[in-house]
Amino acid sequence: MAQQIADRRDIDFVIWEQMNGEKLLGYDLYKDFNRKACDMIITEARKLAIKELLPTMQEGDEQGVKFENGAVKVPESFHRVHKLLLEGEWGCLGAPAEMGGQGAPSLVATAASEYFMGANWSLFVYATMGIGTAEMIHKYGTDEQRQAYVEKLVRGQWGGTMLLTEPQAGSDVGALTSTAVRNEDGTYSLTGNKIFITVGEHDLCENIIHPVLARIEGDPHGTKGISLFIVPKYLLNDDGTPGQKNDIVCTGTEEKHGIHANATCSMALGSKGKCTGYLLGEERKGMKIMFNMMNGARMATGLQGLAYATSAYMLAVNYARERVQGRDMSDFFNHEAPAVPIIKHPDVRRMLLWMKSYVDGMRSLFYYAATCRSMANVAESEEEREFYGDIYDLLTPVIKDYLAVHGHEVCIQAIQVYGGAGYCKDYPVEQYARDCKIASIYEGTSGIQAMDMLGRKIGMKKGKVFGDLLKEMQKTVSAAKDNETLAPMAKKVDNAVNRLGEVSMELGKKAMSEEIKTAFAHSWPFLDVLGDVIIGWMLLWRAQVASEKLAGKIKKKDEAFYNGQIKTAEFYARTVLPVSIGRLDSISDGCGAAIEIDDGGFGGL
Repeated sequence: MAQQIADRRDIDFVIWEQMNGEKLLGYDLYKDFNRKACDMIITEARKLAIKELLPTMQEGDEQGVKFENGAVKVPESFHRVHKLLLEGEWGCLGAPAEMGGQGAPSLVATAASEYFMGANWSLFVYATMGIGTAEMIHKYGTDEQRQAYVEKLVRGQWGGTMLLTEPQAGSDVGALTSTAVRNEDGTYSLTGNKIFITVGEHDLCENIIHPVLARIEGDPHGTKGISLFIVPKYLLNDDGTPGQKNDIVCTGTEEKHGIHANATCSMALGSKGKCTGYLLGEERKGMKIMFNMMNGARMATGLQGLAYATSAYMLAVNYARERVQGRDMSDFFNHEAPAVPIIKHPDVRRMLLWMKSYVDGMRSLFYYAATCRSMANVAESEEEREFYGDIYDLLTPVIKDYLAVHGHEVCIQAIQVYGGAGYCKDYPVEQYARDCKIASIYEGTSGIQAMDMLGRKIGMKKGKVFGDLLKEMQKTVSAAKDNETLAPMAKKVDNAVNRLGEVSMELGKKAMSEEIKTAFAHSWPFLDVLGDVIIGWMLLWRAQVASEKLAGKIKKKDEAFYNGQIKTAEFYARTVLPVSIGRLDSISDGCGAAIEIDDGGFGGL
């Protein structure tokens, strides 16, 4: 079971060797952390994930949540483990100290979260969802609001949510109909209905604080007229303790394809006319404020996809080592030859290396973004802080969607390695595949992330930020070209980076012309192939680091690991990137058939 979640050796490689995490620890913000302390934190997170969270994963999936009379009960086994997470302050490991968190470096918090998510995401999110709520209140709230809510949310004493989606509006948030009416005492009375609310109701904490998007009566339609309100499940007494029940109730939970043990709720506000809310920030600035939480949630969703993928991959590798079936191909015609583990079969090896290339590349990408986020806070110059902050913002839709989509593909491939057994619930890969699918849907579907990339991110600062990202890739390519072993794959990555730059300019111009619809019909393929090229960069970077290690004095046990980095990069550069180049060519071709076809031409009438 211990092998079911993330590979510690690879996590250490990414943090300390690829991302040079010790350099990050040299900044004053992380003066209380050294490498030894960080390693201990990651070790303890792994132990807790394996020993306590992992055993509850299948049980939670089978039992699900129970909804009765407006109340939601989580699986019984969750209560003790949730308490352990809060007592160890694991949910707030990376939250800033001024908010009541531990202020750990983002690389360390990411590693711990990767373990916890892979062991049981449905449980872990109950302990962490309030962090995003707290961040918004900390940044935009009044002193009174900060004092009342932030630390309790950060430490998980109270839960937090995010109430955006409505039945009639879906992803078109500007079409919401929830309303807020001003009261004489400065509060607001809210009415409306929200759906798909993660952990909107549960029995793991004493209060739940709901940030709710609504339109103040008389304000304009669309997103510009939306404000944000704090709506507690229980209103607070004068001493800050939960008091009278507010008029916000859960009206049901969804029966879902996966994440059964995580409550996905429908919420009704003001059904009795007594839902009290408190304005957060300025009126009609609700979407701007909420995007702070949404972007954090999108990053967490990308990490969720990675966590499922790495867990499924680890399972598949070990199953392939243990499952004995069929003769070695070199002895195929010798009927007396013994059966061998399926990891010896060429096609199984291809599947495993395909999975590894994505898992490794996606981990490096996420940890790179985590490093950028930290550098945006600690770098000495304003110019450097701005650079890293911009790269982080640019990468957000890529990480959210690419890790979600390809994380799910890795889970599906893991089932294939298992064969028929993987399709059965006896093995966890089946659950990982079901649980992972949601990651490409919630917090903004693939199409929404693609629209964000083409409509906003490519053009950030007149294209400078995107250009800066390409330059970072080219730095790695340039260094790798000087290495005889890496030069051939560096050339392939270089070709992909150059072609990506050309196609991004072409697509950006089309998006500002009469071909706008055709351009956006290609926005998701572009987002996805952008991810392909970035993964190629990350794997080449890994290979460069590994090659330098191999040229020095290393332990015998590390040779296979470092050589594996080089072979993984070679596999990806020679088998995946050529397909990516073809995809870039198809985007450049600009086929408009999806726009030109008549509605009736889709059939189904």
